[in-house]
Amino acid sequence: MDTQKTIEKPAFTQHLDLIAERLGGKVLYATDDFFAEKENLIKQKEAIFIADKYTDRGKWMDGWESRRKRTEGHDWCIVEMATAGKIHGFDIDTSFFMGNQPQFGSIEAINLTNTEGVDWATEQLNWTEIVPKTVLNPGSHHYVASTSDAIFTHLKLHIFPDGGVARLRAYGEVFKNWALHDVNETIDLLAAVNGGKALLCNDMFFSHMDNLIMPNRGANMGDGWETKRNRTPNNRDWVILKLGHAGIVESIVVDTCHFKGNYPDSCLIEACFSDSDDKVVADKIAWQPLLQRQKLSADHIHIYDNDIENIGVITHIRLSIFPDGGVSRLRLFGKTV
Repeated sequence: MDTQKTIEKPAFTQHLDLIAERLGGKVLYATDDFFAEKENLIKQKEAIFIADKYTDRGKWMDGWESRRKRTEGHDWCIVEMATAGKIHGFDIDTSFFMGNQPQFGSIEAINLTNTEGVDWATEQLNWTEIVPKTVLNPGSHHYVASTSDAIFTHLKLHIFPDGGVARLRAYGEVFKNWALHDVNETIDLLAAVNGGKALLCNDMFFSHMDNLIMPNRGANMGDGWETKRNRTPNNRDWVILKLGHAGIVESIVVDTCHFKGNYPDSCLIEACFSDSDDKVVADKIAWQPLLQRQKLSADHIHIYDNDIENIGVITHIRLSIFPDGGVSRLRLFGKTV
């Protein structure tokens, strides 16, 4: 059952999905999820349809679906973002909801530093509308820009009056208040939740470079950065990443989890200090070796500390793998400067 309509994705979809479950997003509350659980909204995988799958409540659907409303009002749910951030736009995805999608949807947002004691079912908070009431078509991606550039922590998705939404994506930039950060604390300077970004790579044929800086270990071989097979002599594939904050690296972890017959033979990590992503991407900076070329093993956590070169404060790194293959996660533990 192919219900997808081909729509060109707007530029804001290149940003991180700040409510993704794998990043740490949570669906806290829904007025009703009788037919399909609210938690499906933020699943990483794209929604699927299984024609002959039913539950004791009706047709199984891969999304959030409320029952047919027979009273006044509408349904809504509350999502806690994985990290505070500025949202540039959304994808309200009704894939496979054909005749049971909501008529309209809207989104509100709020910045909460303390949610202790909040009853989400009855809360009376000062929400800001950032997506006005929008028509929702069946089986479609609805890309809508945010009307605010403020920093938020929670979202409220309204559907009118009821129905199903397969996925909700909130694309934006992580905000971390570094003024409150203890500079003596060792953190993963590359982690997406700390503002790290994957900027550019030469190849991500099998899986996306963003996976390198996600939380936790990779769930499977698709949850990493993997390039296609390259038979060019002396080939190397590479990816450039930006640290969430300038810092000094104390320890490096290269994790080839799940990559058994397709892990790289070896890797090299170079670094630089730059105030411009554009210069780094254009290779108009001087790379310095941070970790000299190291042999890698299959499905293994490689930890380096004494092998790290003392090059001081850095802002960007370039991971090169030889000749090709897959890396699940890359961690740069250190202190901010």
